[in-house]
Amino acid sequence: MNRIGDPWGYGEPSLKRLHRRVFRLNDKIEALDREANQVAAELEYHRHINDDAQRDAAVGNYIDREEAGLTAGDVRRFEKTLQDLAARRDKLARKRDMLMMRLPD
Repeated sequence: MNRIGDPWGYGEPSLKRLHRRVFRLNDKIEALDREANQVAAELEYHRHINDDAQRDAAVGNYIDREEAGLTAGDVRRFEKTLQDLAARRDKLARKRDMLMMRLPD
C-alpha cells in the first residue's frame, strides 16, 4: 500500500519489519567481521609464538616441550574460533540474502 508521500511503499508494516531485519543482520555481520579480524591478528601472534616454542622444544628440555604443546593448543583454539566465526557469518549472510529476495524491486 502506497501512502501519499511514501512512493516506495515503506508505510507497509511488513516491509518495515523486513528492512529492520535486514539492517540488523548487516550489523551482526559487520560485528562478526570485526571480531574475525581481531581473532586473525591474535592467531598470527600465537603462530609466531608457537614457531619459537617448537624450535625451543626441538633443542630444549621437557619444560620447552610442555610449553610447545600449550602454544600449539592455543593456535588450534584460535583457528577453531576463526572457523566458527566464519560459519556464523556465512549463516547470517545466507539468511540476509533470503530476506533480500523477498524485498520488492
